[in-house]
Amino acid sequence: MPTYAYRCDNCDHALEVFQSMADAPKKKCPGCGRMQLKRQIGAGAGILFKGSGFYQTDYRSESYRSGAEAEKKAQSGEGKKSDSKKADAKPSGGDKKA
Repeated sequence: MPTYAYRCDNCDHALEVFQSMADAPKKKCPGCGRMQLKRQIGAGAGILFKGSGFYQTDYRSESYRSGAEAEKKAQSGEGKKSDSKKADAKPSGGDKKA
């Protein structure tokens, strides 16, 4: 639910009200009790980009992207080598002694 800012035209009392968008705007001022309360136009919520990826995927230079791809390929090549070493290190089941 959004927060709305109000100001009284009679006494200049300012307040913020946490209310549903479906609710009718407030009219009665809690300061002077008159029906002169007006809802103010707010700036709204700011945009906040969290996490990785927005800048890196949208605005990086071409040389940076090509370097990152080369680094990924090098790391994936190391992963394949380590997987093959693990497969070689496993004992075979054919050398059973009776």
